[in-house]
Amino acid sequence: MNFLAFDTSTERLSLAVGRGEVVWQQEGAGGAQSSATLIPALLALLAQAGLTLQQLDAIVFGSGPGSFTGLRTACSVAQGLAFGAGLPVLPVSTLLAVAEEARHQHGCTRVVAALDARMNEVYSAPCEWQNGQWQVPADFALGAPESVAVPPGWTLAGSAAAAYPGRLAGAPGLALLPTATALLRLAPALWQAGQAVPADQALPLYIRDKVAQTTAEREADKAARQPQA
Repeated sequence: MNFLAFDTSTERLSLAVGRGEVVWQQEGAGGAQSSATLIPALLALLAQAGLTLQQLDAIVFGSGPGSFTGLRTACSVAQGLAFGAGLPVLPVSTLLAVAEEARHQHGCTRVVAALDARMNEVYSAPCEWQNGQWQVPADFALGAPESVAVPPGWTLAGSAAAAYPGRLAGAPGLALLPTATALLRLAPALWQAGQAVPADQALPLYIRDKVAQTTAEREADKAARQPQA
């Protein structure tokens, strides 16, 4: 199958095209810059792979949780490209992508994926690899770093431990971010499970409703990140 995948949920922009078993990939700066660079970069990567949008089976994107701006960018680009080419979209959790990176790079099969949620909180989910696929909870958690439980025999992975040093059990864990190549590896099983949806259902996975911090909250967050004397 042919898939175009991208993740803009973190400070790193990650793109990949899978044409059968062959993969083309690219990384760059994320954040606010990704809204201007994402579409040209995706089209250039498709050209390298010798594919047009119409030759894809689906567009795969990291749906969240993550940066609100990044998720909105991913969803709008996925919708626009999919509508124009008459393609379905395949939303994939960024926490699941972190777990897949841990499995692919380190052979981990029991992963507590935890990403920095800012505001002195983390997103987390326990993911277990069973019978060739990931088992994940229906709802992901959002809470203080200390609330993340890492059972014996499980591996902590993600960006949360580095963002909140000494505050997560199982730290330092594996410093990993969701990648487009992880999305590509996950895509076939999710496709077979019927999780592809029409373009208008390319929606972000928000766990927190509140977007902005107050000045006091920003100062408290900054103080919490400072090394303790």
